Amino acid sequence: MLLKNIILEKIFVGKPQTLGQKDAKSAMDKEWTSGIVKKPVEGKVWLGRTNLVGDGQADLKYHGGPDKAVLAYACTHYAKWQTELGIEQMKPGALGENFAIDNQTEAEVCIGDLYQIGEAIVQVSQPRQPCWKPARLWKVKDLALRIQNTGRTGWYLRVMQEGYVESGQPITLLERPYPEWTIAKCNQIMHQQPYDREATQQLASCKLLSENWRNTLWKRVEKGENPDIRGRVIGPNE
Repeated sequence: MLLKNIILEKIFVGKPQTLGQKDAKSAMDKEWTSGIVKKPVEGKVWLGRTNLVGDGQADLKYHGGPDKAVLAYACTHYAKWQTELGIEQMKPGALGENFAIDNQTEAEVCIGDLYQIGEAIVQVSQPRQPCWKPARLWKVKDLALRIQNTGRTGWYLRVMQEGYVESGQPITLLERPYPEWTIAKCNQIMHQQPYDREATQQLASCKLLSENWRNTLWKRVEKGENPDIRGRVIGPNE
């Protein structure tokens, strides 16, 4: 199965660290702990079932685990963020991703896609649902909402075969069982107002979608409404 030349441009890892100031008056400056700050690594990196070596998450309730072993993000988005936010430092790695991907975006990635990268085989599990932490990192209060509303969310990968990966390697599509469920389409269904019950139910039935997303969508079908997202996208930033 041939696609255009998709490349793993850069690999980023980072352990949780505490940032900010404990006695700060502004909510955006207060102390917080996160693994969102990632640094580029060179050479081969071992990709295990739940993490790259050297990577970690602070809040394991919402981050990490088999369905969110790796966060991938499109390199091409950063030029747009730099222009829109006026932040020149917004470059690959700035939003906490592990894999910076060249020549691929949310419109071209589908749930269940199986990719070979180096020795590893990974599978697309869900879009990223941004929380308040990117906003705190870049001091842009509505950044999570912007990430969500633009659809420039990135996507998570589960690891089907462990192995070494390296920056610059090609990403080869092996299987595409759900071509109808692009990451862009999933974002639209999850976040559109008012919600589309039929589309929500159809997406919730996708067997290779992450368990977390499926549960959220089924609850939405049962309750007949979208949940309040303010706690996720704004959180303690106000």
